[in-house]
Amino acid sequence: MTASADFWFDPACPWAWMTSRWMLEVEQVRDVTTTWHVMSLAVLNEDRREHDADWLRLLGRVRVLIAAEQAHGNEVLLPLYTALGRRIHNEGRGGKDDAVLVEALEEVGLPASLIEAADTDRYDDALRKSHHAGMDQVGMEVGTPVIAVEGTAFFGPVVTPAPKGEAAGKLWDGVRLVAGTEGFFEIKRTRDRGPIFD
Repeated sequence: MTASADFWFDPACPWAWMTSRWMLEVEQVRDVTTTWHVMSLAVLNEDRREHDADWLRLLGRVRVLIAAEQAHGNEVLLPLYTALGRRIHNEGRGGKDDAVLVEALEEVGLPASLIEAADTDRYDDALRKSHHAGMDQVGMEVGTPVIAVEGTAFFGPVVTPAPKGEAAGKLWDGVRLVAGTEGFFEIKRTRDRGPIFD
């Protein structure tokens, strides 16, 4: 029986990007189907810092994702996330290049008019609903990615490079095992390298 996983991401986060690529590998070697959802680092951190241009850019990108989902269905989130993530992370165009949104929309065949969502709060209620659907399951002390499967939600795994093939499946098995253990909360160590995009 196919398991369903839910994955919450903010396209700005390189660690969520790595984990999303791992999750796509998991789908190739385990019987699991992933539904993609938007969370927002801007919303998560809105009380922790000033609302500067970078904060507004982060918020604008996830607003566009929510607008695209509302207009064209959930199935557009993964291709749009992939188009954005490749530009932001693999191509190193990061958070300052506003052209990545326009290019990503064009690549996946979505209307350029969706870019207008970046500068309006019209989608913020839906964004917050999507954000909290994931974050409320794990608490606000974590970020992205958040994955939920079979009633258990967890942050991570944070891994680089993203495992491929059966190695991806083995990590999935292990993560599900510990996440499904009653009273289990955390395994963590200090990162000694940055994300490896390959």
